Amino acid sequence: MEGLESLLSLPNTLQNAAVITIILAFVGYLFTFMINRMMARRADRLRLVDQRLNQFYGPLYVATVAGNIAYKSLLAKQGKTQCHPIRDEDLKEWILWMKTIFMPLNDVRENIIIENAHLIIEEQMPQCLLDFVTHVVGYKALMAKWAEGDYAERRSIIGWPPEFDIYVERSYKALKADQSRLLHNFAWRYFHDRNGQERKSSR
Repeated sequence: MEGLESLLSLPNTLQNAAVITIILAFVGYLFTFMINRMMARRADRLRLVDQRLNQFYGPLYVATVAGNIAYKSLLAKQGKTQCHPIRDEDLKEWILWMKTIFMPLNDVRENIIIENAHLIIEEQMPQCLLDFVTHVVGYKALMAKWAEGDYAERRSIIGWPPEFDIYVERSYKALKADQSRLLHNFAWRYFHDRNGQERKSSR
């Protein structure tokens, strides 16, 4: 009788084992799916951060730092703490620096803002970026007067936006921190390395 009962209970045991196997396989699949989905989102986020750094905030930050260094160097050379008022004896050198250093850097930053405006972090264009572009436009009009020999005006009538430098530096550093966090995440490294190995094996 015991042998018969064992034989009769065998299908149930096998059925239970099969159910458990299916459940474990489903749980494993679900876990893998969720991890891959999370890592894919992280990869998309990293690509966006890289794009913002490479095409917008990185070049904008470098040009801004270079401009600030050049501006402070000019002030130190002239023994001043601020550029205005621009004295008659400083006018020739001021025009030279504007034409060869400051305006080229301004043009670089203006082009970045206009051509890559879709990469800004905020939903709306920050006012300081708009103010910067209008500041540069003011200098373009001023330099057109200089080209005609009219030096009555020496600075753009649209002042430099003080929030611009703060915004550029803060945004650049925040994106670099975000990039570092994404790159050094353990799960992301595992996902990235595994995908790299799969790509190599498929070649």
